[in-house]
This record gives sequence, structure tokens and C-alpha cells, in this order.
Amino acid sequence: MWGKTGRYRVIVAVELAGLALAISPALPAKADAAGLNQIQHVVVLMQENRSNDSYFGRLHFEGQVQSQPEPPGANNPDPTNPAGPPIKAFHQAHYCSVSDLNHSWSGVHQEIDGGAMDGFTAANVDPKDPNGSRTMGFYDQTDLPYYYALYNTFATADRYFSSVPGPTFPNRFYLLAGTSFGHIQNDFPTTATGFDQRTIFNELDEAGISWKIYSASYPIAFAELFGYVRIHRFANIRPITAYYVDAAAGTLPQVTFIDPLFGGPTNVENDEHPDANVQVGERFVASVIQALFDSPDWSSSAMFLTYDEHGGFYDSVAPPAAVVPDDIAPVLEPGDVQASFDMYGVRVPAVVVSPFSRPHSVSHVVNDHTSMLRFIETRFSLPALTRRDAAANPMLEFFDFSHSSFATPPTLPTAPLNPAEVAYCNTVT
Repeated sequence: MWGKTGRYRVIVAVELAGLALAISPALPAKADAAGLNQIQHVVVLMQENRSNDSYFGRLHFEGQVQSQPEPPGANNPDPTNPAGPPIKAFHQAHYCSVSDLNHSWSGVHQEIDGGAMDGFTAANVDPKDPNGSRTMGFYDQTDLPYYYALYNTFATADRYFSSVPGPTFPNRFYLLAGTSFGHIQNDFPTTATGFDQRTIFNELDEAGISWKIYSASYPIAFAELFGYVRIHRFANIRPITAYYVDAAAGTLPQVTFIDPLFGGPTNVENDEHPDANVQVGERFVASVIQALFDSPDWSSSAMFLTYDEHGGFYDSVAPPAAVVPDDIAPVLEPGDVQASFDMYGVRVPAVVVSPFSRPHSVSHVVNDHTSMLRFIETRFSLPALTRRDAAANPMLEFFDFSHSSFATPPTLPTAPLNPAEVAYCNTVT
């Protein structure tokens, strides 16, 4: 099971609205051997709880003019003085948040506020932050120099949304299963065989496609929540150290999922979930990418890096309508916002790292976590799991398969650790 202390902590392993889209029983068209089939290794790394504006609202001004910036004067009302001056977006001085932020089902709907994007401060009132101002803080390339170089070098996006306006588990379910099968909370299976829904792992095995999950939280991996992985394929879960070994040897599987360390002290946890030090997460990601750069498998790889959801941090772009994945309604409890799965969650960062990534480019196409799922399905001729991934854009606009722009991997700056912020983060609990 996974424990919770205000947020989840890893403790023990264990339609467009109203549009009816049927899942076609036919497989996607077989990928062109001269194009998409050049990708022999797909790597997915999903970090935690950062909105696009909180990390890359400054990217437009710091190297990538195609990326939509956080609007000048972006703000939310001050819940302690609604008639007074609003709380404006500001450069966050610290790399660890004083407390977690609201990213529950009802909290996120409050933040989105029907598309006004003005409920973030009110949803994040906390004794340590009485007016919820921490939601409006952002970072720039002085704080995250590796990330800014990465997102300026490869193909990124300014219309990539989380899959559901809610917390971690439902969003990661969409990545692996194309649906959260009704769940809007961080729910666990209640029986030994629970969560027996079909996932991408069933389909990969049935098609004879090799896969592994490399986990920094080993022996825990998020996919263990699904019965098929937990009961039948635990051997496919390997410690993160095995990733570095396999990458160096050129023996990565065809599909790789990487889990960060989901818990621990603020300067150890590397998933970027508040209250963790964001530079620790950046350094972890840099090590994973560098291992891929140095691997014999680099020439045939595509790595997708994103975040499960926004974690309660402000974003300026209203989520659009989304295809309802199936006929399972949200499992609501008394007091939960009445809504369905017909809207994406808040925007999050995303970048594709590959020799075939379009250099220094920005996709303005709406994508979500099921788009990465659809890419895997398209590449390996697998059927869709739900209506959502059947309708998802497979993110091919991130690539130029006619030319390997990064046959030689680029040299990126070191991901630093600011000593003063390491010391500060040691004071945050």
C-alpha cells in the first residue's frame, strides 16, 4: 500500500463533451518502416506536480519565443482581502514549498473555476500561507538551467494537459490504461486481485513487445496497483540502477517506464512533488537523460518527459473539453464537485527527447497523457484501450523522421544544487 500524510507517500510495496466515439477494433495503420519504425525504444518518465506556467511560463522570454508565456500581470484574488490588490505571479525564491498544494478533484475544479483560472489562491489557503500565494510562484532558467536548456533544444509543447482535473493516481491511470475507471482520488485496490483493468502492459505482452519499469522507489512501482503487473509481471519491475546498466549495455526494452523516488526527505525525494527540492528532481532527470544520450540505444530512442498533474500551482490556460473515456462515471463522495470526465486537467510541461525530435520547436496541438499512450499504440500497432486514447493525438508533430537532428546528443548544462537552498529545504517539513 501507499501511505498518506497530507499527500501520498510510498510506504509499502504491495468527447469532446457529449461526443460518442467508439473504439475501432481495427489496429492503427502500421508505422512506415522509413519513419516511425526508426524508433525502437520508447522511454516514458513522468514526474510530479508542476504546472506549465510554474516551470516554463518564462520560456518564451528565455530562448523559445514560440512558447506561450504566462500573461503579463497574471494574478489571482487575495482570499484574505478579495476587494484589494490581487496576488500576482512572482519569481519564487525557494526551491521547496512551505506546504503541499491542493490538487484534489474538488480543489482543481475550484482552481479552474469554469475556465477563469482564478481559484488557485483560494484553494491553497494554508496556515503556513494564509493567502495561498505560493501557487503563483514560478521558476526560470536561473533556477532550472538544465530544464530550460532541454526545453529550448528539443521539441516541447504549450498545449499539453494532464488527463483529469484531479490528483496523481487518476492521471497516471490514464497514462497506463486510458481511463481512471471512475477513480478521482488516490485509491488503492481493496482485494488481492483488485484493479484488474486492461492496461498497456497486457497489450505489450500480447504483441510480444518487451517492456520494463525501472523504479527509483523499487520494489515499489506505480504500475503495481494494476493486478496484471502486481500478480503476473512483477519481474518486469527493476531498480533504477538497472536502467543505467541496461542503457550503457544497449539492452533497453522496446518500452520503458521510469518511476522517480516518490517519498523521502526534501533533498532526497526526486519526483519534484512539493515539498521536495525541485533541483534534486532536475538532477535526477538529467541523469536519466544523460544515460540515454550515452547509450548505444540513443540512435533509435524517443523519451517522453512530463508531469502527472499541476500539483495546485497556477496556470493561465483553461483546459479544453476532452473525450469521455468510457461509460464509467466519476466515483463521487458527498461534497465532491459534480462533474464528468469530459475536461482535461491543468496544463503541465512536456518535452520529447530523441534524435528525431524537431529542434527548438513547440507543439500547439492539444495533447494529454493518453497521447503518449497513443504514440506507443501507434508505433507498435496496438489497439486503443478506451475512447480517450482512440481519439488522442499521437504526438507525431514532435518528430521529423526524415532527419536525425540529434544523431550526436547535445551537450546540456549541469543540473546544479544550490547549497543555500539545500540548507533551506532541510528546514521544510
